[in-house]
This record gives sequence, structure tokens and C-alpha cells, in this order.
Amino acid sequence: MMMRRRQFLSMGGGLVAPSLVPRGLRASSVELVEMRGTARGERIWFGPNGLAVAPGTIVRFVNRDKGNSHTATCYHPAKFDRLRRIPAAAAPWDTGFLLPGESAEIVLEAPGVYDYYCVPHEMAAMVGRIVVGRPGDPGWEGPAPATDDISAEVMAALPSLEAILEKGRVG
Repeated sequence: MMMRRRQFLSMGGGLVAPSLVPRGLRASSVELVEMRGTARGERIWFGPNGLAVAPGTIVRFVNRDKGNSHTATCYHPAKFDRLRRIPAAAAPWDTGFLLPGESAEIVLEAPGVYDYYCVPHEMAAMVGRIVVGRPGDPGWEGPAPATDDISAEVMAALPSLEAILEKGRVG
């Protein structure tokens, strides 16, 4: 018989179990970001394209677009030689191309603002922003300024820090 989580917690297991598991192995919350597109491909996007999470959150990118493959790639010199738009303490990531129905996960630990894009669809403004923690957190790094390696249209598609912090999920 498999014990369900609620049964385990109701028996007090939730009080002891977390202390027995090393911090890096504890279950973190999981937030979903979908890669979407219209049936004919005239519009593509991340949903949400703005997300606020706590440090240690797992972000799962899932390709729900039946007609395209997509990536979720952070702006970082280690990833296609892009200017860094994630906290300096953060590990750069690239999900690689995800076919329809596929997913990939990343864990975000460093507090600050993470901007990312879809490699083949950046110029169509398929971009997103994740805010980890809050301004004032130790090590917090705010959004990177606009640079000439990103078009004004792409920059305009990134939701504001204020909107993300206010709503939690944007787009």
C-alpha cells in the first residue's frame, strides 16, 4: 500500500521528514511555464512570460505548441555568447530544443531577475522574465539595463519587475 502525502502529513511525518533530508534534496515548489503557439504559427509565447518565485523553486518548461520546437535559454555569455541578464551568482541554463510535449526543468537559487528567450523565436519576442526572491534579499540583483544586442521590441515584451512582483504571474 502506498501512503498518500496527506496521510503522511496527518500522521506527523511532515514534521520530521524535512529535517532528515539534506536541503539540496528536499522537494521544492514547482512552477510551470508553457511554450505556446497558435495553430498556424503566427504567434508564439511563454505563458506566463513573467513569474515571481522563491529561491530554490523548480521551473518546468513544457512545450505545448504542437507546431514548433522551442528553447528556454538564459541570456549569458556561456550560452550563445549573449550579454548576461541573470544574476552573477546564477548558473546559466539552456533547455535545448524541446519538441511538442517535451519538458525540461531548472532550479533557480540566486535572488534576482532572470531574462530568457527561445533561440529560434527571440525576434518574434518569445521572451520571459523570472524574479527570484525580492529586492532587498541578500545578493539580490535587479534587471539588466537595455543593451543594443536586444531589439527594443524584444525589451518591450519583457514584463516589468513591478508587475511581476505585484501579480506573481504575468502573461
